[in-house]
Amino acid sequence: MDTNKIIIGSEEWCGLPQLNIPGIKARIDSGAKTSALHAVNINQFKKNDQPWISFDVHPLQKDGKTTIHCEAPLLDKRKVKSSSGSSEVRFVIKTVLAIAGEAWDMEVTLTNRDSMGYRMLLGRQAMSGKILVDPEESFHLGDLSKERIASYYFTNITRPTGLKIGLLASNPDLYSNIRIMEAGQEHGHEMEFLNLKDCYIKLDGKNPEMHYRGGRVLNQFDAIIPRIRPSATFYGCALTRHFEAMGVYTLNTASAITQSRDKLYSLQLLINNGLPIPTTGFANSPLDTNELIQMVGGAPLIVKLLEGTQGKGVVLAETKKAAESLINAFKSLRANILVQEFVKEADGKDIRCFVVNGKVVASIMRTAAPGEFRANIHMGGTASITKIKAEERRIALLATKTLNLKVAGVDIIRGKNGPLLLEVNSSPGLEGVEGASNKDIAGKMIEAVEKDLKFQK
Repeated sequence: MDTNKIIIGSEEWCGLPQLNIPGIKARIDSGAKTSALHAVNINQFKKNDQPWISFDVHPLQKDGKTTIHCEAPLLDKRKVKSSSGSSEVRFVIKTVLAIAGEAWDMEVTLTNRDSMGYRMLLGRQAMSGKILVDPEESFHLGDLSKERIASYYFTNITRPTGLKIGLLASNPDLYSNIRIMEAGQEHGHEMEFLNLKDCYIKLDGKNPEMHYRGGRVLNQFDAIIPRIRPSATFYGCALTRHFEAMGVYTLNTASAITQSRDKLYSLQLLINNGLPIPTTGFANSPLDTNELIQMVGGAPLIVKLLEGTQGKGVVLAETKKAAESLINAFKSLRANILVQEFVKEADGKDIRCFVVNGKVVASIMRTAAPGEFRANIHMGGTASITKIKAEERRIALLATKTLNLKVAGVDIIRGKNGPLLLEVNSSPGLEGVEGASNKDIAGKMIEAVEKDLKFQK
């Protein structure tokens, strides 16, 4: 073994001195040939008749305010396959990598890594002959303190010049919430995470107010983006409704969220607008169980709790006897359920269309894990980018419009007689769709706020 090689862990801090980036956390990936750097606002230009690239880098995770503007000669353009399986053409530059007191040239591709945990990926080409990786170690060369990082970048922080936007949600560490906060900051807006459990309302005909933990009055917001978990629908919608009463713009309104969360009511609205759904039954009395089963074409069939979400409370009954037992068990607990036709030809796959402001901005195919019938990434399923058909796009847009949602995840399956609408989610997760599509969906949501408020940059 070459003892002169630098030993590093699975993640390390390194520097890119030619790009004025003194510290950036890199994921070490010997499985990837080429290194990759997070870059946005990429533009090609000429300098002394040679092709150059200008781009912005946000070098710190979970931080869209710290921005480094970079320029470098363009080395190449290459088609690169990402970890999600999709391919994209990327610009390639050559720059200097600084690590453990040494420095050498490396090639790096430029791509938007907002959907990834690390702003940089260090591939084996840059490490060849110089580095050994100990995958059990993390920050083998030492971590950087917050003070050190602040000393590197305090002059590069973008000050808010735009809107003041509140993200009304429950978990600040959730991927979707982190990305929306970052995207808002990248667009120059002042973002604040508002934990809905810390908000409380003052009802006053002349002066309604929203208060926050410690007695602070929330009266300076231009917009609110509600991301309400299902178990907090009632309180979260009450808060959203109160912001609306105060004249604050909300990306999805309380009434739209409320009706989308009521599975039965939302299906009634959707079929009244001519949208195709799997045959569905709803009944209260156990005496109607056999009729209910026959109504949806018999077993196998799906039983859904009206209050369920993200695949929870959804069960496949494979036989008539199992269906009877399951339906009667739920009814004995006074649980409201839907009984739905099982579309076998869907083969454990569904399509998630992500709609923002009347446009399908991304679509992915979700495939169920082995042994599962639901295409759910929270339960081991996988996601890949897919091209939707014209009818599927029409269904996604009409469903979102029917429920008056500005942002929605629309789930569709492909049946033998055409596409069928399963559900419309008013707080769709971003991780699966951004990871599979490599698109900045959070940025599209911020742009929707800007458009509706007629914000001029």
